[in-house]
Amino acid sequence: MTAFDFTHLLSDNLPPAAGRWSGFPEHNFVGGHNDRDSIPVDTLIAAITKQLSERGRELATYNLEGGPQGMIELREFVARKMTQDRGMPTAPDQVLITSGSLQGLDLVNGVLLNPGDTVIIEEHTYGGMLSKVARAGAKIVGAPIDDDGIDVDALTGVLDRLAADGVTPKYIYTIPTVQNPTGSVMPIARRHELLNLAKDRGIPIFEDECYADLVFEGDWPPAIRGLDDSGLVIHIGSFSKTLAPALRLGYMVCDWPLMSRMMPLKSDAGTGALEQMLVAEYFGNHFDAHLEMLKPRLKRKLDVMAEAVSREFGTAAEFTRPKGGIFFWMRIPGIDTTKLNAAALREDLHFNPGAGWSTSDANPRAGESLRLCFALATEDQIDAGVAKLAEICRREFGVPTVSGNVQHP
Repeated sequence: MTAFDFTHLLSDNLPPAAGRWSGFPEHNFVGGHNDRDSIPVDTLIAAITKQLSERGRELATYNLEGGPQGMIELREFVARKMTQDRGMPTAPDQVLITSGSLQGLDLVNGVLLNPGDTVIIEEHTYGGMLSKVARAGAKIVGAPIDDDGIDVDALTGVLDRLAADGVTPKYIYTIPTVQNPTGSVMPIARRHELLNLAKDRGIPIFEDECYADLVFEGDWPPAIRGLDDSGLVIHIGSFSKTLAPALRLGYMVCDWPLMSRMMPLKSDAGTGALEQMLVAEYFGNHFDAHLEMLKPRLKRKLDVMAEAVSREFGTAAEFTRPKGGIFFWMRIPGIDTTKLNAAALREDLHFNPGAGWSTSDANPRAGESLRLCFALATEDQIDAGVAKLAEICRREFGVPTVSGNVQHP
């Protein structure tokens, strides 16, 4: 039977067609997966059993009788967490529970962006955000970054040039705490500088803190919204990186005048109730203990990744050790990592090429960079995968000339 051809009926500007799922590769360093052994399965079973026993009949209603902003107990937990951990006084009615942080991105873009608008995004950033802004028809202008996040002086120059052309960006998108993909943490002084610049220019800040709970060491500055008394900052976060990405649960914090315009766009009839029950019960009682268990595991895997890259690539690779999170961002000067990834895929190894995490295709440093997720693989798999990546790179490009402390001809 021949399938009907929908090609001539498809909407304009669709992304490329998806390929059929064929399972994870042997060496899987792509995406934002987490550590399998850190999922507290038995405790989660007890948590959802308790919730269903006590209030399972509420599943007969949309939103667990808690309204479209989400389960009240979960919003109360987020409000406490923001207030205590992120220096961001928050009330439950300022919290919206979302179907992952990706829905938060969609809601903000849906409310603020029209085709042709301009947004400021860090020059290396979350690839999903880039694709969503592009789908909205907005123009992306990259903000230069360094090891401390957005370079505010350079950003001032960018805004001046836009202003000279009569352009005011709709927002500045930043991942200040454990930046994706670089892993940097913006110091508090720079947060103040960025906030002051945004206030001076009347440009909102869209603050993404999906990885903020996973700072391994050093200072943990308050969220930028915690430094703001004007409501200029929109804040989103996620439970994907602290508990489980498959739960698809995130949150947004903003003031009601803006949230009230987002609510009509949240057309999913409510974020999944079982997920909210589970996270509210588990994190309401075990959040700090869970992080005390998770962070040392991730930090150990980061240590293994850094040691493996140094051993296998030597001076051919450049990287700055991330301060937390689950990603390792590295650069191999002179190597097109998109081509390297194509070669690696043929040998069952997958990573994220840097070009997909850059605001400009013309940025050579992005094209020579790659992002490796170290959370999912075991320590042995990290060692083996990095060794294999170095061998593929050497065979395809002649770099590195030294791999695994063995001189190659």
